[in-house]
Amino acid sequence: MNQFRFWAIALTNFLAIAKKILKLTGLLLLCAIVLSWSRPAQAASRLNPQLEEQVLQVIRAHPEVIIESVQAYQQQVQQQLQQAQQAFVQQIKTNTKAVIGESPTTGKANSTVLLVEFSDFQCPFCAQAHETVQQFMAKHQDEVNLVYKHYPLSSIHSQSLSAAKAAWAASQQGKFWEYHDALFTQQDQLSEPFYIATAKALNLDIEQFNSDRNSAAAEAAIQNDIQLAENLGIGGTPFFVMNGETFTGAIQLAEMEKILERVTES
Repeated sequence: MNQFRFWAIALTNFLAIAKKILKLTGLLLLCAIVLSWSRPAQAASRLNPQLEEQVLQVIRAHPEVIIESVQAYQQQVQQQLQQAQQAFVQQIKTNTKAVIGESPTTGKANSTVLLVEFSDFQCPFCAQAHETVQQFMAKHQDEVNLVYKHYPLSSIHSQSLSAAKAAWAASQQGKFWEYHDALFTQQDQLSEPFYIATAKALNLDIEQFNSDRNSAAAEAAIQNDIQLAENLGIGGTPFFVMNGETFTGAIQLAEMEKILERVTES
């Protein structure tokens, strides 16, 4: 979550709390709370001790105000995420071209079954799921269209964004899936030398490869995927959407086939 979204959430949460505190303490006390939270620590420490004690007494006497406000906010966020996911699932059924966009695909083009994968090349669970997805697509490539969306969790995986950019650059020369497989099967080697060596092994134009992966276009394409994942409330990888069903984690082949059976029957 970026800083803007963090502070937007914090402000929304605070306003919900503030509305109820206002009824209990009056406008003057609310203003004092706002000032104490927004000023630097040195300024806040100069507030009237009696006023601070009044604020603490209100909170102690009515802790349910804060709890209720937080719960209401959490419910609102959950409803928004559910609506976003429902809209995305509906779009998969009615406007697959918009869902795919410029993302790499494999399998049957224009299939009625669209499998969208949000993944991180440095995530160990994604590497496990990659094996399953390969087996699944080998069996069902004439039934399913697989779409890959980048969701590098760079806050915990230091090489995930660099790997995503390298894969994007390989896609510009028609070698996304080969590069994608190399990243997952040799995940422990992710590094600058490995990206170059893999590009050479796939006979890519290295000058173009380096230019593409360091380009604004690569950054924009990956950020678009990240924004979509965040809008859908995806908290981890891998995350999949197959027509109307969502699932996550290192799924097994049998389970994926059961989902395929359900979505093709519906």
